Amino acid sequence: MKLLLTLMMVLCVSLPAHAQAADLVIAQAANFMPAMKEIIPAFEKETGLKVQATYTSTGKLYGQIINGAPFDLFLAADTRRPEKLFTDDLAMEPFIYAKGRIVLWTLNKKLCATPWKEAIQSPAVTHVAIANTETAPYGTVAKIALENEQLWTTIQPKLAIGQSISQVFQYVATGSADAGFCAYSYMFTPEGKNGCFVQVKEAPKVIQKACILKSSENKQAAQKFVTFLSSSTVTAIKNKYGYE
Repeated sequence: MKLLLTLMMVLCVSLPAHAQAADLVIAQAANFMPAMKEIIPAFEKETGLKVQATYTSTGKLYGQIINGAPFDLFLAADTRRPEKLFTDDLAMEPFIYAKGRIVLWTLNKKLCATPWKEAIQSPAVTHVAIANTETAPYGTVAKIALENEQLWTTIQPKLAIGQSISQVFQYVATGSADAGFCAYSYMFTPEGKNGCFVQVKEAPKVIQKACILKSSENKQAAQKFVTFLSSSTVTAIKNKYGYE
């Protein structure tokens, strides 16, 4: 009996606090993290509900969802994966919650005096960070821009691949890459303001959809969050981070 009680205590201690306390668990594409870190506290304050969010690439989150990860709500950085979950009867109908874009970000402010196409080919740039083009939609649109400018093949030797857009940002912030194709939203963070950025107008906008997962045991809380995403509070936060 003593051994059983000890094992139960160990189990309780080893469980993360959010696993015991969260009323809503969100799978969130990494590009939206700066905005989400303001949205979640505002939602918690208004509703009294506790939210846990996991931030990584859309592709990785999708893989976790189809393998049974206990998420309630999926906020992707594309339209394809939420639509696929809906088609496969794993999610409720998706909706657009944000439109984002990419920029070329660097700590070398001299590079920002030139167009991005010239900057990445500069001898001063030995490594250019880009998110995984298969799993991260912001990496996908960066690749489209490079292909449109016939630079995809040329730039290959310089590319440093991040598994999410947040990892790309960290590559540049830590000096592991000289420049990187980052989410525009990160430019409004304190760290982002340490560098400078160049617009990548050749890249398409990133249309981002979200959906409530049918496996969710917290659909009421998820619906409250969905409603909150349309509030003036969230609109102001999204505008602050450059989203439409």
